[in-house]
Amino acid sequence: MSSPHDFDFFHGTWNVLHRRRTDFLDPGSDWEEFPGRSECRPLFDGAANIDEIDMPHLAAKGLTLRLFDPVRKEWSLNWASSRSGTLFPPVFGRFEDARGEFHGDDTYDGKDVRVRFVWSGVSDTAARWEQAFSVDGGQSWVTNWIMEFTRPEDPAAS
Repeated sequence: MSSPHDFDFFHGTWNVLHRRRTDFLDPGSDWEEFPGRSECRPLFDGAANIDEIDMPHLAAKGLTLRLFDPVRKEWSLNWASSRSGTLFPPVFGRFEDARGEFHGDDTYDGKDVRVRFVWSGVSDTAARWEQAFSVDGGQSWVTNWIMEFTRPEDPAAS
């Protein structure tokens, strides 16, 4: 069951290896890889956090605000891009058995999409995040972005 401390592992600095599809809706499109950095800090005694991710390859930064709803025992994940300066529609979900799954609705390239974020492989030194889109209401998914997070060997040097 989710708790306000599900994302405690994520606080601090991370190196990020990004892999994303060149076309988010085409499962046969090429993957591109590039490095990034992320910094996360807790809010509300752990029941919220905010992170900024720097992606120089894309000449962009991203920001995620995560908020825990203690009544529903679920999180909302709210993403913003420095390119648009606006929040995307949130995804909602929870952790169960060390895996976090979050769903929401959005549009991409003029099409309605169901969005899924998955957090897995979580430890103090590593984590994996995946994004997938569905154009058929969740019957099939195209994983289009994967981030592999690892702790820097010397956070003070970063």
